[in-house]
Amino acid sequence: VNTRKHPLGIPPPSGKDWPKEDEENFFLLDPDRKRDVLPQPFRMINKLVMQVFESAVEIIEKREMLREAQKRKVQPKKCFPTAEFQVTERANCLAVSGKHVFVGLSVGLAAFNMCDFKDVCAWNEAKTEICAIHASDLGNECHVLLAVDEMGLAWLFCFHKESFLLIKILNEVEDISQQSPCVEVVLSRGGEYAGILLQGNTKAWLEIYQLPKDSWLTEMGKNAGAAEELACSERRSSCSSVVGTFLLQELPVSAIQADVKLDPPVLLLTVRPPKPITGTSFKGPLDALKEVDDGSMLGLGYNHLIKDSQWELQEAIFCSTYQEYLEAEGVIKEEIPKYATFHFLLPSRILVGPEMKVQPDIPVGIGVHWHGNHNFCLYLLNHSLKDKEGSDLKPDVVWPCAAPIACSAVSSCSRYLALAGEDATITIWDKHLGYPLSVTAILEERLIRSIHFL
Repeated sequence: VNTRKHPLGIPPPSGKDWPKEDEENFFLLDPDRKRDVLPQPFRMINKLVMQVFESAVEIIEKREMLREAQKRKVQPKKCFPTAEFQVTERANCLAVSGKHVFVGLSVGLAAFNMCDFKDVCAWNEAKTEICAIHASDLGNECHVLLAVDEMGLAWLFCFHKESFLLIKILNEVEDISQQSPCVEVVLSRGGEYAGILLQGNTKAWLEIYQLPKDSWLTEMGKNAGAAEELACSERRSSCSSVVGTFLLQELPVSAIQADVKLDPPVLLLTVRPPKPITGTSFKGPLDALKEVDDGSMLGLGYNHLIKDSQWELQEAIFCSTYQEYLEAEGVIKEEIPKYATFHFLLPSRILVGPEMKVQPDIPVGIGVHWHGNHNFCLYLLNHSLKDKEGSDLKPDVVWPCAAPIACSAVSSCSRYLALAGEDATITIWDKHLGYPLSVTAILEERLIRSIHFL
């Protein structure tokens, strides 16, 4: 038997067996280099595992960054419909005026009440499809509607006491072949004026109508009084009967209003696009000065003293100089524009002088710019009959732009005007003072389609 007489002890460290190089540089060695001494399969496995861990860490960091950015964003509020309007036909367009919603259907019109979300009445006598509709509140539960159907007819309605009353078709003619379709309609905010843009085969023009708003309200008030008297007489005559009393809502209001004849709108202006610059018919400068003696200004090219022969000579020189380019791209002749954008404008210093008495909430003029034209033209709505009898109506104020105007917008207060050119430049004008407030250039090769004030 082998027995220990003394306890087993740990021998003290000894550095006799250490190499001198390891003893001097052991604290300078990189721990990661120990992996390099591993055999080849283990080094490959270690490298692949580290790549997996690093890519996983990067993915986790990116997801955390996206989660934090999503938390910092303002979350949009989800809105759900509070009510639904059930229509029997396809809805093409709608307009809101007062407490009513007017919907243009594939067959006629429909009106809904926003208080109880119920169908008020419908109009489908003409069996026509309504493609666009504009509405304005006249007060006393009376609304004016301007609608355009699929054939380009402009229908003017008056809505009162839950009934549609057709006033007039603005562009209706006896000969259908001579009819010009309507492509754009605009109503002023208070319902005082209406404008329609008509297009023919080779020309286009703008017609501005004044709506007899006061006479309509007076006539509708009389009609409402007659309806109430008729309702009272019906109730008194039926009080003793077994059937019961008639309510005012049950009376055939549309039948009562069928006999009402409202005054038609009055044509105020007919605005046509500016004509291309041509030679003058004046024989000398004195004849030209006599024509502009009324204070109007030169600048649009109407009364320039340039002969037709001079234009022909200038065109011949241009064609001979750039003949190769014209043959490559083709010659584009100047055409009369067929589309315009127009706005009703409230009083401002540019349109109204200090001596004119106007109401601040009623339009006094219109602003028009034709497609491909550089000028924004302003017309007053109080032209006399003598101005209408003459030739084409000339603008009262002209604002030229460096590039053709692509689109425009007017602020709700009608003070600021935004003009966007085809060169992607937006200019904000102050109509009260008559000078530009700002000019903003968008990126090149961009075309501005529409512009709005928020």
